[in-house]
Amino acid sequence: MSNKKKSGRFDELIDAARSRQNRDELQVDSEKSSRKTKSTDPNYVRTTFYLPKSVHRRLKAVAVSQERQMSDIVTELLEQWLSNTD
Repeated sequence: MSNKKKSGRFDELIDAARSRQNRDELQVDSEKSSRKTKSTDPNYVRTTFYLPKSVHRRLKAVAVSQERQMSDIVTELLEQWLSNTD
């Protein structure tokens, strides 16, 4: 008797799923590496300020519902405010 394992349909399906998963992971990794984040973009600076917890919760809820980043909303509002103070 041979110890050689026969390749069945199940094995072929497992191999296909693994190769698809590897391909998808490579594609996601290459997309991530080509994107520039705010933390690595020289046009951005990190800053810290204090907000009341209730305001932070509301801001976060709005950002999630609009699928936006909180920093983008704050930037938009600050730009509006600054243009009105000129």
